[in-house]
Amino acid sequence: MKLKTGILSLTLAIMSQSLFAGETIKPAPNGITLPEAYKDWRVISISHRTDNNTMRTILGNDIAIKAARSGKTNPWPKGTILGKLVWKQKAEESWPTAIAPDKFVHAEFMFKDSKKYKATGGWGYARWLGLDQKPYGSDKNFTAECVACHTPVKDNDWVFTTPAKIP
Repeated sequence: MKLKTGILSLTLAIMSQSLFAGETIKPAPNGITLPEAYKDWRVISISHRTDNNTMRTILGNDIAIKAARSGKTNPWPKGTILGKLVWKQKAEESWPTAIAPDKFVHAEFMFKDSKKYKATGGWGYARWLGLDQKPYGSDKNFTAECVACHTPVKDNDWVFTTPAKIP
């Protein structure tokens, strides 16, 4: 009886793990996967878009942080990953003249590899929508939208972000 109970428990444990395995975040349509550790990356800058009332925190992996701190960002080095976390904004409840994050909109990333992403200015692009992190785009051609948006900053290695100076 103990053996049957043990086998049943093991079977249920394996089945429950496989049920939750489906909850992983899917890659973008171009195959780029959400960087696992991005929530622990350091801040490179912040931005505020007045046209759509969003606030953004721009993060970077260690390669990006080193480049940003040393001013070597045009071009950014191979292996750089820039992340942008975007929230709708609202007035801070206890300080109405200040803005605070509201609904999470999306997380988007740029991956620097001049050879791999030659067709898109040396950058791979990916975006995940909402708190459930649904991949953006119906197929891999969604990156044409990214390149078109970033074309005005082509001479700045296709990057809008100005790293914040830290004393």
